[in-house]
Amino acid sequence: MRMAMSLVSRVSRLHLVQRGVLFHLNTARMASSLLINEPKYSWLKELGLSEENHGVFNGTWFGSGEVVESISPSNHKPIAKVIQGNLSDYEKCVSASAKAYQMWCEVPAPKRGEVVRQFGDAFREKIDILGRLISLEMGKIVVEGVGEVQEFVDIADYAAGLSRMFDGKVFPSERPNHMLLEQWNPLGVVGVISAFNFPCAVYGWNNALALTCGNVCLWKGAPTTPLTSIAVTKVLETVLKDNNLPGAICSMICGGTDVGIAMTKDERIPLISFTGSTPAGHKVSQAVHDRFGKCVLELGGNNAIIVLEDADLNIAIPAIMFACIGTAGQRCTTTRRLIVHEKLHDQVVEKLINAYKQLRVGDPLEPSTLYGPLHTKDAVGMFQRAVEAAKAQGGTVVCGGKTMQREGNYVEPTIVVGLKHDADIVLKETFAPILYVIKTQGFEEAVQWNNEVKQGLSSSLFTQNLNHLFRWIGPKGSDCGLINVNIPTSGAEIGGAFGGEKHTGGGRESGSDSWKQYMRRSTW
Repeated sequence: MRMAMSLVSRVSRLHLVQRGVLFHLNTARMASSLLINEPKYSWLKELGLSEENHGVFNGTWFGSGEVVESISPSNHKPIAKVIQGNLSDYEKCVSASAKAYQMWCEVPAPKRGEVVRQFGDAFREKIDILGRLISLEMGKIVVEGVGEVQEFVDIADYAAGLSRMFDGKVFPSERPNHMLLEQWNPLGVVGVISAFNFPCAVYGWNNALALTCGNVCLWKGAPTTPLTSIAVTKVLETVLKDNNLPGAICSMICGGTDVGIAMTKDERIPLISFTGSTPAGHKVSQAVHDRFGKCVLELGGNNAIIVLEDADLNIAIPAIMFACIGTAGQRCTTTRRLIVHEKLHDQVVEKLINAYKQLRVGDPLEPSTLYGPLHTKDAVGMFQRAVEAAKAQGGTVVCGGKTMQREGNYVEPTIVVGLKHDADIVLKETFAPILYVIKTQGFEEAVQWNNEVKQGLSSSLFTQNLNHLFRWIGPKGSDCGLINVNIPTSGAEIGGAFGGEKHTGGGRESGSDSWKQYMRRSTW
């Protein structure tokens, strides 16, 4: 009996050893399949990334949640792994952030601005390599990835200057020997929930202003771009360490919907800045307002360009193409509707088709590439459904309309004509490179159609008529937050307030007086 038990024990131990060897072999194979281990992508390690990365930071890196892989949209290959945060990790982040706020809010504003200025310098040093990570993980072409990092650099410079310019007011009082003063104070912990399409820049807009105003940040980036969130936070961590400041001033958590919901319901976070779809933003708004919190909402945009009879097409055609295909149609400011005077319609469509045919499609990391993939396979499906809906509603696809037979999430940039201005698919924002071209008889009708969608983010008018120009920017003109003339709908400068009206959310980020959203006003 003892001999039998001994034999069973030996066999069991041998089986466990074999299983262990097999486990290690499988683990090694999985690790070797990650792009970060390929020589071509070894530069990722210069950003502090590894095969498996902790996805939570509150002064210390950790993570207790699900292990996920970040997938490259251009080839469907895993880049590296991330250990996400769970609700317990979230609680640690909020607590650390609240504690860090107690000291940070007492640092003089110009000194806070100096730290933020150093953020900008740190990103200048990493701008190319971090831009390449954004390109690899999000899918946008590398020049756009670098441009995102430049946005963080620029807003850091802006915020540094702003730190010496916060202004209140002095008012006359009805009482003798008395005056009224207006004082601006920080809010506390600012929660930032950003989207996949700008995984660095949008957080930069919020981070630089919020910190300069005296707040601290708790950031949840998109679940599909966790490596960018980690790499950006590592840059910030280095600057904070160099200044002997708590890392929790810039806390970050990679996680799922449960973490985002917890942030929206948490009364310890007085302000939530949310960037994403209109339906998701509506839910965020309801949750935050249920507890009487504040929101900065940057949501969808069904943006239009109007081309009038007197437009200079040498300027208009390149601008329209860039506005339609930039970031493969995945910008909130992408042009989705082109309202063209009937006398120019056929000519504009022909020129756009010729321009689209010259697009250099390829690996977004290659400098010569002008057009990359959609971010996910789900986005490809959304593109296909929208094209079929456009056909069913009377549209004719004159360019593109299909997926590309190549590795990755590539679709053809698409032009559809023949639809009514109020067709269901035209009034619906589709986050893909689909352009609906609509004939118009003149300015008044075109403006009416520009304004008939539920969103109100960006718009542009191509004309040489000054009368039309001033009416366009006036009270009966475009109802969007961004009103352009003879330039694309996409893109924005950090010196001006960025945001839109109606279902776009009404929030404002970046320049002008956007900083006031990150503070509370006291009159005494």
